Amino acid sequence: MKPLWAQFQAETRMSMRRGESLLVTLGIPLLLLVFFGTLDLLPTGGREPLDFLVPSILALAVISTAMVNLAISTGFERQYGVLKRLGTTPLGRPRLMAAKTAVVALIEVVQVVTLTFVGLLLGWRPDGNVALALVAVLLGTSAFAGLGLLMAGTLRAEATLAVANGSYIVLLLVGGIAVPIESLPAGLGAVAALTPSAGLAGVLVAVMGGEAAPIGHWVVLAIWAIAGPVAAVRWFRWE
Repeated sequence: MKPLWAQFQAETRMSMRRGESLLVTLGIPLLLLVFFGTLDLLPTGGREPLDFLVPSILALAVISTAMVNLAISTGFERQYGVLKRLGTTPLGRPRLMAAKTAVVALIEVVQVVTLTFVGLLLGWRPDGNVALALVAVLLGTSAFAGLGLLMAGTLRAEATLAVANGSYIVLLLVGGIAVPIESLPAGLGAVAALTPSAGLAGVLVAVMGGEAAPIGHWVVLAIWAIAGPVAAVRWFRWE
């Protein structure tokens, strides 16, 4: 356990020292929450603004940590040969990935606590099933971490940086986060409904508002939660 704990500490320190990492994982979600939570500009699909906004921003936080941050950091470590060297040490590849997974979980806990606290200050009053919300977050983390590792393990670091950030913006704008799926044009909405962000945001908005999440959102989220890691395991290259 000592190599695993040491690597977890090292991964945590590196994440905290990267300014761009903190911006993506906490700065942008927090800024969007405060900005749109005070100005009430977004369509909300007939819900109270904060009842849509806060769960959607929580979904965005999962994307930023499990996909964007993990993809970029792992991609550059792979390109510089760090992953290959660490994989041959007593730490080993399984514990290396376990340490990265633990750091993702730690950052997500910080995100959830921070964003929930700010949401409450803005007047958000959740009325839903915490257990189902946690299940959705775990499924979303699995899906986006799989996609992030797939990028990191198949693309050059510079391409991973571009694809991860580009995907982040696309999912934010048309992935059911900034705008409800039902408010998008019909064709675009049908495609967007199949994205993991739409599944995660749709489930969180529903269950944290005291509603039953549509089964379609759960199905989409579950499929991505399996497909992402499976694809990463199949095509990830360590060097």
